[in-house]
Amino acid sequence: MFDLDNWAEIFDTVKKNKLRTFLTGFSISWGIFMFCILLSAGNGLKNGVMSNFGSRSVNSLQFWGRRTSMPYKGFPENRKISLDEKDLNLVKKQVPEAIAVTGIIETTVAVSYKTFGSSCNFMGVNPDYRRINGIKIKDSPGRFINEMDMKNTRKVAVINQRIKEVLFQNDNPVGKQIIAGGLGYTVIGVFEEDSWGNEEKAYIPFSTAQALYNKGWGINDIAFTVDGLETKEENETFERQLREKLSGLHVFDPNDTRSIGIWNQLENYLQTIGIFNGISVFIWIIGIGTLIAGIVSVSNIMLITVRERTREFGIRKALGAKPFSILSSILIESVVITSLFGYIGMFLGIGLGELVNSFLENAGASEMTRIFRNPTVELGVATGAMCILIVSGVLAGYFPALKAVRISPVEAMRSE
Repeated sequence: MFDLDNWAEIFDTVKKNKLRTFLTGFSISWGIFMFCILLSAGNGLKNGVMSNFGSRSVNSLQFWGRRTSMPYKGFPENRKISLDEKDLNLVKKQVPEAIAVTGIIETTVAVSYKTFGSSCNFMGVNPDYRRINGIKIKDSPGRFINEMDMKNTRKVAVINQRIKEVLFQNDNPVGKQIIAGGLGYTVIGVFEEDSWGNEEKAYIPFSTAQALYNKGWGINDIAFTVDGLETKEENETFERQLREKLSGLHVFDPNDTRSIGIWNQLENYLQTIGIFNGISVFIWIIGIGTLIAGIVSVSNIMLITVRERTREFGIRKALGAKPFSILSSILIESVVITSLFGYIGMFLGIGLGELVNSFLENAGASEMTRIFRNPTVELGVATGAMCILIVSGVLAGYFPALKAVRISPVEAMRSE
């Protein structure tokens, strides 16, 4: 029940003890503020680094042939390992963990449209490559390569935004024809892809690239997504088994790690997750330590507050005040101060994170956003931390206040 006299007494006590109130409030605000800043900084660093994985599947793997570094079964070292359809079939039939599989053929050609021209990296891929690399088609009614394109060896191309800007300016390129290496390709879509650099790139059907640029044989790279691997140990075992199967196909030493180049996105992802899990634990330890420092400060100040008012409690009891009314005034004062200053600290901490995030968004894509992005903290986490401080402040005042109100009025009034 709202008691106006009780609230007037609380505000009068706060007014008379401005320094004590300020120290209590500052301890709470600083604890919450630093807690929010630490979590925001940790989240910003994690979001920035994790964004470098882009929309590409984190469980993707890509391998290519290189040269052997040791002799094996009569074959000399420095022998070139070339991939072909046998490797593609091996992955599809003998690697049950492989889901979306595609061969990749790369070549650089000169492209032009009307009076505009440029050099472009053509990549022949299967339709599954869109899932592997997280490719997004921008312009409707644009699309990616499909099975009919592959089956009919169509000369169609999905170009990136850079090629669109260079060749077509502000026009919609879908349905128009570009000349690439003297051959005409119909543009069927414009794609977006999270990647470094700003190079001109286009995707064409794998069958077309193999027929036109690879003499109908051979593969530069093979990429696929992997299912069922969740730990670093499982990932290392899978990579070793894959190399052993390829060594049997191409007859090279399975311990020769230089013969086959492997780029394992899952390995990088797991390593990054492990690093940030460690960073998160460290940040939480520091954050909890900051909260504990705030709790200790609040506890000490509440103990001093109760001790200073012990004589007052004795006088009030002698005048007929009930112990509950005395105790409730202490607890309400504690809740009001911790809630008010805790909210201020939370508001400043979250507000600073949002301010930095707004600055980064306005700055656009830059090197900074690749390592630091969206430095915000969840409202629920900050609120939970503030509630912990409030409960701690209440408990810090409750037990000494309970002890003070239980002593007799005479003993209380003798207290100095």
